[in-house]
Amino acid sequence: MAINYSPLLRSLVFCAMCSITSASICYAQDAGSNLKYIDPRIGNVGQLLEPTRPTMHLPNQMIRVYPNRADYIDDQISSFPLNMVSHRLGEVFAIKPDDKPIAANSWSQKMPYDNDLEVTRPWYYSTYLIDKDITVEFTPGKKVGEYRFSFPTKSAAKSILFNVYNDSPAQWNFSSGNEVSGMETYHGDIKVYVYGLFNAKGTAGVVKDGTISSQTSVEGKGARSFITFSADAPDTIEFKYAISYISPEQAKQNFKDEFTGVDFAVLMQAGKNAWAKVTDQIQVEGGTEAQRRSFYTALYRCNERMVNINEDGHYYSGYDKKIHDSTRPFYVDDWVWDTYLALHPLRAILNPAIESDMLNSYVEMYKQGGWMPTFPVLFGDNPCMNAFHSTVMFLDDYRKGIRGFDAEKAYEGIMKNATQATMLPWENGPKCELDDFYYANGYFPALQKGEKETVSLVNSFEKRQAVAVTLGGSYDDWAVSQLATELNKPNDNAVFAKRGANYKNLWNEDKKMFIPKDKNGNWIDIDPKFDGGMGGRDYYDENNGWTYLWQVQEDIPGLINLMGGKDAFQAKLDQTFREGLDRSKYEFWAKFPDATGLVGQYSMGNEPSFHIPYLYNYAGAPWKTQKRIRFLLDVWYKDNIFGIPGDEDGGGMSAFVVFSSMGFYPITPGKPVYTIGSPVFSKVTINLPNGKKFKVIANNCSVVNKYIQSAKFNGEVLNKPWFTHEQLTAGGVLELEMGPKPNKNWGI
Repeated sequence: MAINYSPLLRSLVFCAMCSITSASICYAQDAGSNLKYIDPRIGNVGQLLEPTRPTMHLPNQMIRVYPNRADYIDDQISSFPLNMVSHRLGEVFAIKPDDKPIAANSWSQKMPYDNDLEVTRPWYYSTYLIDKDITVEFTPGKKVGEYRFSFPTKSAAKSILFNVYNDSPAQWNFSSGNEVSGMETYHGDIKVYVYGLFNAKGTAGVVKDGTISSQTSVEGKGARSFITFSADAPDTIEFKYAISYISPEQAKQNFKDEFTGVDFAVLMQAGKNAWAKVTDQIQVEGGTEAQRRSFYTALYRCNERMVNINEDGHYYSGYDKKIHDSTRPFYVDDWVWDTYLALHPLRAILNPAIESDMLNSYVEMYKQGGWMPTFPVLFGDNPCMNAFHSTVMFLDDYRKGIRGFDAEKAYEGIMKNATQATMLPWENGPKCELDDFYYANGYFPALQKGEKETVSLVNSFEKRQAVAVTLGGSYDDWAVSQLATELNKPNDNAVFAKRGANYKNLWNEDKKMFIPKDKNGNWIDIDPKFDGGMGGRDYYDENNGWTYLWQVQEDIPGLINLMGGKDAFQAKLDQTFREGLDRSKYEFWAKFPDATGLVGQYSMGNEPSFHIPYLYNYAGAPWKTQKRIRFLLDVWYKDNIFGIPGDEDGGGMSAFVVFSSMGFYPITPGKPVYTIGSPVFSKVTINLPNGKKFKVIANNCSVVNKYIQSAKFNGEVLNKPWFTHEQLTAGGVLELEMGPKPNKNWGI
């Protein structure tokens, strides 16, 4: 059977046939730019939990699309969404082509494809449905997208099927033979609208009560519809569409705004140009092809979210269920527990104007919903994880000079979280008796082994996470105290500076670990390596006590003192990377599936571990940071389908790769300081928004030459392993001399 390539695909398909394990993807049209290094397939097979998705979208824009399948190994696609509403939180409007007469089971049939004939670029997607001899292409806009379905020449049956993903009210309507509109209800009460046009007229039909009919409209749960084209219709059926969270009329307006005078090629080129702007902002020299692929793919993933849902001066807010008028972007879809560590700090460097708009969006959410969010998505603040790390995000950005939001109103929301909101994991809303206990006693109480839960608000699966909550709360309270100082609120500073030291209340001097206490102040005798139920959630969260041993990045000197000084601190770091599991991996991962990417007890696969290898810089051994960072990047961030060691979390993990590959990292969000690691490139140039350039020059850098021999900053000798945000944005030059063996005296 002859393979049916579209004209555009013919120029690309030979490149798509390259294996993902190749040193590069040789897309000829991307040659000479950094775009050729982006490979959305990296990490498409998860370690244990979620894989990455080959997502097509514009940077930080609403429309996001990927083929609906389990992962890269799955050779069947069930459908193509018209939009991914939120990262890992659902899609709307399913579409798929068919070359057979419509039957009741047409919508449930999966579509085999060939991995090697798939092209995945951020601005363009194509796949070949091998059983149907149909090529599917897609290119995204901001609020629009376009699919092209290339059928066999003069195919007798050419149909496009529509479905919905959510088991809630939906509707489809066809008119004029080529016009379709629809509505799908997302997350219970949010109506999402679509408007689209085909390039040819066809005959519409629907499924109602399990019966196929020639009606042109249908509504109800699981509404399904289709349109069939005659053999005389074009072999390539094109479908342009727009999405709105506001109204059917706004969907039409979004269509008009982006598709007037625009065809597939123009839309695709605009997307390519948008991504070229992203990748061209950071230029690198040296490094291996694989390192460049990992780096620029990570940079691509750092732009998946937050997304701007402002539509032509209006936006729907899930925080008060109203439509608002605004000339500013309104951003949603963020998981601050994952992104405050590196993604927001990276954006503060690369695009502070967008970061300002995101902070303003948080403030607007607080004004609309009454609480400062921590996991803001389309439908509101999703109750996830623990702590209020949006507090740290605001402090970090404020100290880096980012304004353009109501700082006093932001502080009001932050204070409300700190004094009135529950700290319980996976719960939002007012405080309970456990929070009052924390305020009075300086730690979150845990249950003794076998003790039954008496607080109804505690999530039956997520539990109290008493140590994790205490440590996270201490960081947040420290951030409140620091922001109070910035805003000239000395009384608040005094109160929260004291609360910021609460982490010390769970330090067990005998075990040299953070150990839970009960409500009576008694230590609970646990094995911090394995106790605590699923994910250690009785005491910790997703990770064990070895990870939470280091969750005091806001007060590294204080943690060093608890451990007995720098030598003991360094020895404990060494032990973290060498300590065994004391059981089989399958037994350990059956309880801690999030703790992947293991090196000893260190888990590269989860966000709380990101800063740990950089702590050697504070213990008199920067060379060990250099060694560890290079090892972790090389072992766990390969440029293939297994190249992400855990849940990537929509840029949360990728930002670690971007920073670490460049050779520095924001070890303590809230302090405008970067600590130095070991760059994988001989030269990195960041084109800053203020017109200046920040450069990292690593002379003699290579895979082997990973150790810093000496350093200069702006030509002056640098004998400490850090520099400031102010130095970076002023256009500084960090120059390193690299070698194969460590200089154990540098930076101490």
